[in-house]
Amino acid sequence: MRFLHVIAVFLSVFVLSGIAVADTPGARHPSPLDDPAFFTLAVWLQNPANAWRYRAAGINTYVGLWDGPTEGQLAELKQAGLFVVAEQNDVALSSPDNDIVIAWMHGDEPDNAQPLPFKLGYGQPIPPDAVVADYHEMKQRDPTRPVFLNLGQGVAWDGWHGRGARSGHPEDYPRYVKGGDIVSFDIYPAVSPHPEVAGKLEFVARGVARLRGWAGPEQIIWNCIEASRIGNLERKPSPDQIRAEVWMALVHGSKGLIYFVHQFQPNFVEASLLQDRELFDAIAGINKQILDLAPVLNSPSIDDAVEIETDAGSSAVAAMVKRHDGALYLFAVAMSDRGAKATFSLRQAEQSNVDVIGEGRSITLSSEATFKDIFEPYAVHLYRID
Repeated sequence: MRFLHVIAVFLSVFVLSGIAVADTPGARHPSPLDDPAFFTLAVWLQNPANAWRYRAAGINTYVGLWDGPTEGQLAELKQAGLFVVAEQNDVALSSPDNDIVIAWMHGDEPDNAQPLPFKLGYGQPIPPDAVVADYHEMKQRDPTRPVFLNLGQGVAWDGWHGRGARSGHPEDYPRYVKGGDIVSFDIYPAVSPHPEVAGKLEFVARGVARLRGWAGPEQIIWNCIEASRIGNLERKPSPDQIRAEVWMALVHGSKGLIYFVHQFQPNFVEASLLQDRELFDAIAGINKQILDLAPVLNSPSIDDAVEIETDAGSSAVAAMVKRHDGALYLFAVAMSDRGAKATFSLRQAEQSNVDVIGEGRSITLSSEATFKDIFEPYAVHLYRID
């Protein structure tokens, strides 16, 4: 993800690193985030003129507005029925259309080295204490909405060199996450130019899991998903890779997805997804399935509900178990490019058929409440047990 139109200004601040995110007293702004049938499916920094086209793919939220928000941008998104995560400027605070603003946002990736004025290279990251101070200022101006913070790939990859002098310092991140009520990050392994990351989709899951571990129980975790070739001239993410990243993120605790659809090479295309029928159709299908399952995904997970054994040399398989409307749901994904033969042993199920959602097949659950399935590399299988 690229930086917003940001100029880093360093101010002296009081030491706030020990301040935990706390609930702000007062009424909360009515939000779709409280609706169990809603799941945040967003695009990053797109033109509101394309809102209707994104809505056709299941997108319900914009994150970031270039040189905005303006009255016109908010009105256009409202007319299309979309929500927005926006910078907290005077227009957004006072606009009659600001009811579509579901969260305020920091500048992008404050944990990365920040561009210096006059294109003189890059300086230091914005210190965590300054991010936390900005968070409290935004909450002072409007305590009724959450604040969104997106961090860079250092969340998932300790070897990322783009943090300047703070590269290789993951201990910064528990302090950064205190600067947001909704905390996100981005890493794009399918198109990454770095051999340590390229093709290793599991970095997405690792980042979500680390954020979940660093954040408090009341904080919401989102993450970004690559949905274009970005700057890679040789490859773009495949539909299967995007689906794997999505479900890895969900299984590890993400509650919102932000598709990054910019293309920078061989030429700049802001809305490349709208020109790529293969990826557009794939993401529309993924989003439809997520929205169909939103009440399930928004229900509490059942801890220790399943044991998973895989054959020697197989990939690990990660899973999440939910119970909703009288059925048990198990969402599982192979966590590497090796594939797996997996045996699932459930603690809260009786002998029954296991419906494999969206695949037109079922598996018999044994009297010992176990079943087996085969996973291709990074494959996703979603199960429903009545």
